[in-house]
Amino acid sequence: MIKAVIFDCDGVLVDSEVLIHAIELEALAECGLHYEGGAFKARFLGMSLPDYYAALDVDAMEKLGRSIQHELQPKMKERIRKVFDEQLAAVPGAQAAADAVRLPKAIASSSGIEALDYKLKKVGLWDAFAPHVYSSEHVARAKPAPDLFLHAAGKLNVAPADCLVIEDSVHGVTAGLAAGMTVWGFSGGSHMNPTLRGLLKEAGEHGHVADWAEAKTLLAAL
Repeated sequence: MIKAVIFDCDGVLVDSEVLIHAIELEALAECGLHYEGGAFKARFLGMSLPDYYAALDVDAMEKLGRSIQHELQPKMKERIRKVFDEQLAAVPGAQAAADAVRLPKAIASSSGIEALDYKLKKVGLWDAFAPHVYSSEHVARAKPAPDLFLHAAGKLNVAPADCLVIEDSVHGVTAGLAAGMTVWGFSGGSHMNPTLRGLLKEAGEHGHVADWAEAKTLLAAL
């Protein structure tokens, strides 16, 4: 029986992934690393920043013979903040869907604490979840490990088996399943495509919702 709902943030509540990916591909190309957009999304979506930059550095050492972290991180941070200030918005229908949840709810995101605070307040979703907003910085291991979801469940005082997770990435689905939770894949973010949708199914999602209009009815019935 579902007694709590745990939401991912980026690409699920906040439509940030589509903005971030464009900047990342551009900045990486300037450093000498080139990726095909679809493969890049499939590989890196849902990673924590430390894991993401570590993986990029492995590629950089292999392809370029040098680390790129020190030149890449400041460039990415500056550009992403500028675009977020100008364009960041909630995924359509996210506020209404969150308000429809009568059960205890939380956010469990690979984003850092400071970034979560900024994004959720920017789009007006902070108050719908606070104080239950949890970051990969709250746990030892980020997604796809189950630690973050288990942490959120503990803070909500709900058994993992009674939690529903809503995720848009393979890393997130894998983490939710490892935590012993019910997992719904979500494809309502602007970054999603049929390939990413298929990867969620392959990862073992228990169910799938195409957008918040569909999810709102399902969540209100819990």
